[in-house]
Amino acid sequence: MDAAADAGPVLVTERLNLRPWRVEEAAIHRRLWTERDPRVPAHRRIDAEGRPSIGDLEDWIRRSTREMRLGLGLLALERITDGAVLGYCGLVDGGPGSAALEGELPGPEIAFELLRSAQGQGYATEAGRAVVRWAREAGLERVHATVWAWNTASLRVLDRLGFETRSRRAARPTDAELLALTTVL
Repeated sequence: MDAAADAGPVLVTERLNLRPWRVEEAAIHRRLWTERDPRVPAHRRIDAEGRPSIGDLEDWIRRSTREMRLGLGLLALERITDGAVLGYCGLVDGGPGSAALEGELPGPEIAFELLRSAQGQGYATEAGRAVVRWAREAGLERVHATVWAWNTASLRVLDRLGFETRSRRAARPTDAELLALTTVL
């Protein structure tokens, strides 16, 4: 087990521990990649060569522990009752949607994703509230999010968290509409 995982949860909610990923959980993270909606851009899905592989994601987990020390990173969502990892939530700097916004919303971006079996049960909202509170306590003034217009489930979560749409545009002319949302902390 790696040192970051030994540190225990970073955030605790009623039903979840939000904590660093463990290298041995790379297969769960890869399952998130395999379950993604086909409308998700190709660079965020498993490619023809099967990448990212479990080994690639093990390496990502090792690297991400360094980011956690900077207050950024995607925390594993561990259900308290049974220890099952359901997905992730956290803060990233320059997430995949941010590049399309050309610096419009500087600063950290909230990101979350759940396994299909965990969706629709309020876990994303619960984890998102904890991450927004964490950002506020760290002295951040705002957090932003980018989400595809077709992703109504994520838009509902962000609405519950108090995010408001600031702009709408396509990342590239061939892409679906990308929404930029922000919340003042």
